[in-house]
Amino acid sequence: MRAQKLLTALTLAMVVFIAGCKDDDYTEIDGVCPLVTSTTPTNGAVNVPLNIIITATFNEAMNPATITQAAFSLQSQNAKKSTSSDVMGTITYDVSTNTASFTPNELLVANTAYTCIITEAVEDLNGTALQVNYVFTFSTGLSTMPAVVSTDPTDLEADVLLDKVITATFSEAMDPLTITDLNFMVETSEGIAVTGTVDLDATGLIASFTPDVNLSSESTYVATITTGAENVAGTPIASNYNWTFSTGLTIGPKVESTDPTDLEADVSFDKIITATFSEAMDPLTVTDLTFTAATSGGVSVTGIVDLDGTGLIATFTPDVNLLPESTYIATITTGAENVAGTPMANDYVWEFYTAAHSGPQDPYLLSVARFGIIAGVGVTNAAGPSEINDLDVGIYPGVRSSIVGFSDVDGGPGIINNGDFYAANDASPVPAMLLLAKNDLVVVYLEIEGATSPAPATVAGDLGGQTLAPGIYKSTSTLKIESGNLTLDAQGDENAVWIFQIASDFTTFGGGPFPSAGGNVILTGGAQAKNVYWQVGSSATIGDYTSFKGNVLALTSITMNAYSVAEGRMLCQNGSIVLTSTNIINKP
Repeated sequence: MRAQKLLTALTLAMVVFIAGCKDDDYTEIDGVCPLVTSTTPTNGAVNVPLNIIITATFNEAMNPATITQAAFSLQSQNAKKSTSSDVMGTITYDVSTNTASFTPNELLVANTAYTCIITEAVEDLNGTALQVNYVFTFSTGLSTMPAVVSTDPTDLEADVLLDKVITATFSEAMDPLTITDLNFMVETSEGIAVTGTVDLDATGLIASFTPDVNLSSESTYVATITTGAENVAGTPIASNYNWTFSTGLTIGPKVESTDPTDLEADVSFDKIITATFSEAMDPLTVTDLTFTAATSGGVSVTGIVDLDGTGLIATFTPDVNLLPESTYIATITTGAENVAGTPMANDYVWEFYTAAHSGPQDPYLLSVARFGIIAGVGVTNAAGPSEINDLDVGIYPGVRSSIVGFSDVDGGPGIINNGDFYAANDASPVPAMLLLAKNDLVVVYLEIEGATSPAPATVAGDLGGQTLAPGIYKSTSTLKIESGNLTLDAQGDENAVWIFQIASDFTTFGGGPFPSAGGNVILTGGAQAKNVYWQVGSSATIGDYTSFKGNVLALTSITMNAYSVAEGRMLCQNGSIVLTSTNIINKP
């Protein structure tokens, strides 16, 4: 009785959400406040299985990072002692259904009351939080007996499409060896068996029956899950589960092919995902709500969905490149309809795998990454209003008087925007910071110089006019870019890396104030300047008017000739860096 009274009190204490947002704490962005629309178990449920997974479904997409153990908690109630204790578990979030799940680390205790609390710390993607804590309660029974919790079609559903795949969702993971055509059956109302294929999905929760041929029109069918269906612990469902439905006259549109195909591997990172339908579709129903993509971990891919002029081919263009070596799941839901308004009979789901990362691993620049220029003995801006943007300038062991030609140092024409100048004779802790950066520069230089994976390709002479894929390129002498532009093609991998190992001098030759003059570094296919490294065994010269990309790590010195522009860094271990006239260095 005391336990029942406690359960009743907790039930009465449940918070009820009211539509609308608070006015005093924040500004509502999209006009929608997050709400919990349903839970499993429902509030007040009794005889809940001991291995239940607790879920809460929201009315909109939520920020998974805010759905934590602290924000989604479960407590067991001790009626005799009037105390509660936290239940530990794992929190996950399904972006396709806006559902958060709490999986207890251990079975729940039999005949015990539980309280689940979802706090105001949970936010949607716009940063709008739940208005008040959401609380619901339930109590366990004695066992973990599985049950069918939903079906598609539902019981007594009418006008079911003739090409429907029949599914049943269980309360807990089932043993796939027991989910077969002996335990999941479909027959006509006259008792004639329908032949088909039975499958259980990877979660063990959803069983499907795919008829060998389309169902008959305007007919009644009975589906049955028998007590031969058992959970992974070997416990069967309590009794046969039966439901009926009736068909209409219509066959739904189908997805006939996709690109990538199901289970395709080595998919490019800039892939546009397409699906071809069996008939013309209504463009108003083929949207980013019905054509989605997500990682295998449930992180949604944002993108643009289009339907071509024939209505047959839908495309999903991701906003950013896909990640390397990752599994993606694409889905077209039953919300997609043909021009007559007939929906697809079933969700169409396929998965594919992206290619491995291109080129070598990124060596990273450690603490020297903050510098656009770092030198050993001198930094000079010889003439003109040169600019360093969003990066610092450092010199070590050189002193501040060896930084020449900048307005912030000696009144010269050069300027630094969103950065500062540092020298070895500045006050503490600057010298220690610069020493660490120089030491890190040596470490990274040696790492790049010795990189061997993937195997370096030998290059020599002039790289002008060439297009190079990500990788390591080794020169045993000098190297130049002269007869044309050098193009670096990432082939869709925005994280692709290039390493150039140059034993002696490196020079680019700019022939005039136009890119067509040659000597420039051009990035394409998603390539980024921050991922390009030029290790120079002696000195580097960036030619007149050159548009240069990447991080130069030179042993001796670096010179930027007149009007050359770099998206990258000029990093020199021992000597000086000279900006000849009106040069620009932008943070990559």
